[in-house]
Amino acid sequence: MDAKTGLLIWKFSTGDVVHASPAVVNGVVYIGSWDSYFYALDADTGQEKWRFHAGEDSFVHNQVGFQSSAAVVDGVVYTGCRDGHFYALDAATGRKKWDYMTNQSWVNATPAVRDGLIYSGTSDSGRFFALDAKTGRLRFNFEAKAQVFSSPALAGNLAYFGAANGRLYAVDAKTGKETWVFQTEASKEDRMKVLKPDGSFDAPKTYGTYFHDYQDMILAFERIFSVGAIWSSPVVDRGVVYFGSTDGNLYALQ
Repeated sequence: MDAKTGLLIWKFSTGDVVHASPAVVNGVVYIGSWDSYFYALDADTGQEKWRFHAGEDSFVHNQVGFQSSAAVVDGVVYTGCRDGHFYALDAATGRKKWDYMTNQSWVNATPAVRDGLIYSGTSDSGRFFALDAKTGRLRFNFEAKAQVFSSPALAGNLAYFGAANGRLYAVDAKTGKETWVFQTEASKEDRMKVLKPDGSFDAPKTYGTYFHDYQDMILAFERIFSVGAIWSSPVVDRGVVYFGSTDGNLYALQ
């Protein structure tokens, strides 16, 4: 689509849902799809330059596909996948440089990259982690106790991110040590009594008997939203952290 006229220039079909936001670097569009492929396309023509195939899930079709938006830094594409891996791909060829396994836990957040480190979070295992950008080796793990779909923001010496338990965390960007944590009022109240004292979700109370059942899934999201889940990605400007919550509020923290 032409940005000035709205006229279509080209379109590229993956044959499945495209949830992620594209990254455009040096005339190349990088995008992942729920078809389990990650693509690099010519920005002018839409012609495919390469594709990378991630893991498949022929059982429940749940552990598959790219929902994370990629970060492209120094010729490397960094992106998480619902197949329980975080990938580093050569931006020119699509060749896998390394991948980090998350024990079948989705990586849906858009990674942040700075000073040779990659930051992102996981779903079911509820972790925020930092990886070495060159090797993919784990530098630290932070236990958030709930799904981290919030993309991290880096400012100064801290990394900021939200979790589904209604908490906004600030951790040291080098060590992963917690500096402070903010908890929404909805999380403190926990009116549906789905949170444990340590901030993790009580699985039977939250997800029901079979989460993949449609009704159980709807109720589970209602329960998670009730604690003011922070799926919003924070923004830091002039010493203030801004983020939204499922409790219907936009917050500003100093």
